[in-house]
Amino acid sequence: MLSLQALTFDNAQAALAQGCAAVAAGETEFDLGGVKAADSSALALMLAWQRRAQAQGRSLKFTNVPANVDALATLYGVDGLLGRV
Repeated sequence: MLSLQALTFDNAQAALAQGCAAVAAGETEFDLGGVKAADSSALALMLAWQRRAQAQGRSLKFTNVPANVDALATLYGVDGLLGRV
C-alpha cells in the first residue's frame, strides 16, 4: 500500500520506488489522502506510476489527490492523463 506524506522534489526518488513497488504488487488505486505536501514532482511521479501500471497491462486510479496537484495538472494540460476517482 502506498503510504506517503509528501510528493516533493526532496523525496521523489524514494516515492517513485515505493509507488513502482506497489504497482508491481498489483495495486491499482493510490489514495493520496495522506499527502500533506506536494509540488510539481507529484505530477511526474503520478505519470511515472501510471506508465508503469500500463506497461503491466493495468490502469492506475488516484483518489484524494491534493487540490494543488489537481490545479497543476489542469494548468499543465495533463489532467486527462491521470486516472482519478
